[in-house]
Amino acid sequence: MHKFKHVITSFIFSFLFLNSLFSQDNQNSSLPNGFANIQLGMSVEETKDELIKNSDFGYKGDRDVSLVPDKQKVLIETNAQNGLGSNFLTTCYFQFYEDELYIITINMNKEKIDHYSIFKTLTEKYGEPKSVTPQKSVWKNDEITMTLEKPLTLKYINNEIQDQLQQYSTIQKSAEEMTQQMFLDQL
Repeated sequence: MHKFKHVITSFIFSFLFLNSLFSQDNQNSSLPNGFANIQLGMSVEETKDELIKNSDFGYKGDRDVSLVPDKQKVLIETNAQNGLGSNFLTTCYFQFYEDELYIITINMNKEKIDHYSIFKTLTEKYGEPKSVTPQKSVWKNDEITMTLEKPLTLKYINNEIQDQLQQYSTIQKSAEEMTQQMFLDQL
């Protein structure tokens, strides 16, 4: 009887978690702009405030915040596995560029929830993914890319900022390549 209660309890928690994880109104609505109350486009301070309000992430405050070598980039890393957060989440990352949240990375606990359940829920809510590979499934519209990656990572990406950063990276690399070629020409 005790095992039966445990199975039922686990099922109920899994259902509630998935329901809150993907809380959108209808099946093929637009892609979500974030996870729980954390939305792409929020500032660092707004995100910290929401992380404090939501204990699922295990956010401990400013010690979870890092400056990336580029002064315009900030990273918040949370760890829900330290007994402070959700049993369904592990480490989560919130990446900012110029004080705007542009990538949310949610790593989930493989022992509590499975890839297929999340894939099925996302497909029911947002339709078939744009692409599926053995490594990840991708849902995408003009503003947002949402990926479900193996083993069990969900990402929300602001396409506009991501594209800007990729273009900047390509330009920077081209300059480095030219400088390298200039050096080689001197040999």
